[in-house]
Amino acid sequence: MAAPAAAMEPQASGGPRLPVCLLVLGMAGSGKTTFVQRLTGHLHSQGSPPYVINLDPAVHEVPFPANIDIRDTVKYKEVMKQYGLGPNGGIVTSLNLFATRFDQVMKFIEKAQNMSKYVLIDTPGQIEVFTWSASGTIITEALASSFPTIVIYVMDTSRSTNPVTFMSNMLYACSILYKTKLPFIVVMNKTDIIDHSFAVEWMQDFEAFQDALNQETTYVSNLTRSMSLVLDEFYSSLRVVGVSAVLGTGLDELFVQVASAAEEYEREYRPEYERLKKSLARAQSQQQEEQLERLRKDMGSVALDTGTAAGSSSPVLDPSDLILTRGTLDEEDEEADSDTDDIDHRVTEESREEPAFQNFMQESMAQYWKRNNK
Repeated sequence: MAAPAAAMEPQASGGPRLPVCLLVLGMAGSGKTTFVQRLTGHLHSQGSPPYVINLDPAVHEVPFPANIDIRDTVKYKEVMKQYGLGPNGGIVTSLNLFATRFDQVMKFIEKAQNMSKYVLIDTPGQIEVFTWSASGTIITEALASSFPTIVIYVMDTSRSTNPVTFMSNMLYACSILYKTKLPFIVVMNKTDIIDHSFAVEWMQDFEAFQDALNQETTYVSNLTRSMSLVLDEFYSSLRVVGVSAVLGTGLDELFVQVASAAEEYEREYRPEYERLKKSLARAQSQQQEEQLERLRKDMGSVALDTGTAAGSSSPVLDPSDLILTRGTLDEEDEEADSDTDDIDHRVTEESREEPAFQNFMQESMAQYWKRNNK
């Protein structure tokens, strides 16, 4: 029963403890929300309450206490009315709007990292809406760049007894693995209805899966037989856990796999994300230096052209020098650079005022003598 605490040992030994983010994905009806509810209750019973985030804007009721609920930020039905969208379009747009403020969600998670060892994220039932949308990519990469992030793919075991349906689920799981590039766990849910041992046997024994396919005679079965050869390598490194969200069985084994996946993240995925962050920072720094260099060249050419036209032999100034000396030139320099230095303004003004004053005095004397003669 100490498995949840064991999952955090890699982070605690390597530095500051960071919460493990469990991103729960799955087809509609696979039992994702019930699984998150059971997982939340299990962690609370272990004295390790998780930080829970609901990203499904169309759900009517959430059966677990959510710290962050997308429905408090985005009104799903209002989005549909305002943009004239259908159900799926409304979910995609709601997620897009929420993703624009996901930096605030990251700050909340950082504040809660001392109180919660796990962050549970429940996604919409329309799995393709989150997996293949821009907002889903933004949210996934934002989490994975800061915290150990594990993708949990919930699969309906009772609906996968048909080998063709099973292969479809595995292909979708494989596509999500290569899309997210994160540690991956397949949770075969609803083991209270049927045990998941048949699925494990199909993944480990190629002949057993072929025997099950021989009972199918459709074209899809032939395609599935060909695709099963491709997924052998995928099966070899896949973590699989059988869980019953209704009964709560299999959760201890799940946390053992979560601990292993968290170690894999620290060993393989975090260095890659750190490398990408550093390369991005270098690219941004280089771009800023190039822009500054272009500015220096532009400002230098302007100063050089001005100096050549004026016949001056003064050196070309740096843009920073131009900014510092702007408006602080000496008065002598201002007088030397003036275009009207060869004109005596005082003489010019007096030469204009003297005739006008003389005419005024003559007219005044003439009017005075005229009145006296009368």
